[in-house]
Amino acid sequence: MNLPWHLYFMAGIYIIAGLMHFIRPRMYMRIMPRYLPAHKALVYVSGIAEIILGAALLFEISRNIAVSGIILMLMIFLLVHFYMLSSEKAAAGIPRWILILRIPLQFFLMWWAWQYFQY
Repeated sequence: MNLPWHLYFMAGIYIIAGLMHFIRPRMYMRIMPRYLPAHKALVYVSGIAEIILGAALLFEISRNIAVSGIILMLMIFLLVHFYMLSSEKAAAGIPRWILILRIPLQFFLMWWAWQYFQY
């Protein structure tokens, strides 16, 4: 595979982020909105999704599906980011300014993923 370094970098980010769901699941459960059921299961499912989507970026046959999945996943994750802004308890000790910066970061990550969509 002779892909640009930044595509490998993006794939690595999602694979490592997905693995972190299994290495430190409680960190992710702490930030789950209270209105969602089965926090532990959702943390593991989202970790598996990140790993699969990150790996799928590396193959031309699955890249468009991976890009679409990443964008959809990041849109869903926006719910968590907005929830964390709702109260100090939901913020899990993360400074408010970082929580606010994460919102445009999500949109940047969506745009970045879209750059690899093949027409």
